Amino acid sequence: MSTYDPKARGLPRLPVIAGSPTDIGDTGIVVRNPVTGEPLTEVPDVGDRGVDLAVAAATSAAESWADLPPRDRATSMLRFADALEDHADELSGLEALDVGKPLALAPAEIASAIDKVRFFAGSARVLHGIAAQEYRPPFTSFVRREPVGVVAALAPWNYPFALGVWKIAPALAAGNTVVLKPSPVTPLSTLRLAEIAAEVMPPGVLNVVTGGPSTGEALVRHPGVAMVSVTGGTATGKAVMRAASESVKRIHLELGGNAPVLVFDDADLDRLADAYFMAAFRNSGQDCHAASRVYAAPAIHDKVVETIAGVARSVVVGNGLDPATTMGPLVSADHRDRVAGLVERALGTGRVELVVGGAGDWERGYFYSPTVLRGTRHDDEIVQEEVFGPVVTVTPFSGEAEAVAMANGVAQGLAASVWTADLDRAMRVSRRLDVGTVWVNSHGATVAEMPFGGRKDSGFGADLSIHALEAHTNHKHVAIAVAPERGDDAI
Repeated sequence: MSTYDPKARGLPRLPVIAGSPTDIGDTGIVVRNPVTGEPLTEVPDVGDRGVDLAVAAATSAAESWADLPPRDRATSMLRFADALEDHADELSGLEALDVGKPLALAPAEIASAIDKVRFFAGSARVLHGIAAQEYRPPFTSFVRREPVGVVAALAPWNYPFALGVWKIAPALAAGNTVVLKPSPVTPLSTLRLAEIAAEVMPPGVLNVVTGGPSTGEALVRHPGVAMVSVTGGTATGKAVMRAASESVKRIHLELGGNAPVLVFDDADLDRLADAYFMAAFRNSGQDCHAASRVYAAPAIHDKVVETIAGVARSVVVGNGLDPATTMGPLVSADHRDRVAGLVERALGTGRVELVVGGAGDWERGYFYSPTVLRGTRHDDEIVQEEVFGPVVTVTPFSGEAEAVAMANGVAQGLAASVWTADLDRAMRVSRRLDVGTVWVNSHGATVAEMPFGGRKDSGFGADLSIHALEAHTNHKHVAIAVAPERGDDAI
């Protein structure tokens, strides 16, 4: 394992195109430390020219990568996973520095992402399809699953390494080549990932470019791109759909969340308390499935409020490089101000009560304290909007039907959790929730083998699982007309 020392190596800052760091782009983008607000480094905005070069490199590598037998693609990806693992400490340090998250939590994220690479490497060898058969004699029909081509992947700023891997792993396993653009706010771990990939994978198979919104739009609109895969906000997803429609590209969208948490009167509140830090305050609540929107049964509403408030009070906020810290800052000043504005407007109703937290008094950096609000109503802005910060609202419900209606009564539909000791209720409510993932007596766990994706404004398509691999392929029906047997006298 290698330990990252920025003084010895310097921060990664150059895009990687065709297997080489490439200094391109006239405009620099400042990457800031969320803990201090001070600049860390500057990365280029590659613009149209950089996008053209990256797509050309991916196109050049596409045929040879697609033609590799699945076992050979898998071998290449497993080498990639091993190389990432060799640099796991370094990648953890970059992720913590870039996002501001506690260094103690970053290694688990890196390890989980590497596991996803290995999962998809194996999955490349076991694609399933319809059995070959004479569905219409004399034709024997079978289905080929072929790569889409060049995939443009846009990764978000909250888990830049992990969600970047979620984008690239199924695409590569299916035989596609990739141009990945990380968020300009948090590009560092992804750039290092690209450098590591260049050491073990063929040039052009994975390219990473940096830039702002105009560079992202150029990538989405590029005629050489066959598919666009995005993890980001709903507004970003809608913009990508509009841009991609000009050339009818395939789209995969994993967008905003705003997950409901339904706590019934028989719920185990000790279990809720044990889970709630990771569910709501991990990564400063900057998580698409953060447990931020709680609906509690009247009989235990006050206990639920105090249980979650107790978790919030136990969080140690500070510099993620301090081993005592359990929650770092938000990612940027703009995002901190957005979260603060949502809370301020909720409190401005005169009805919503601040149980714990609030903006706090921070001398520098983009910090916001873990916050719990009570007295919110389902139609309040802070309930309807995805906060994407360390803020939890608790709203009472009158019964099961109202709980489900309120859970479904927002624009998003990514994930939810149900807390109850009644298995029948858990099954009943899980079926009625209009989301892509439901956890029962837990919240937030994802695994490589199960799909993760949303409905409504949370997008469509699945990250993870064999379904993600299949989504990065085209179906081709091959029908062979089989001539009847002629007999010996015809020879």
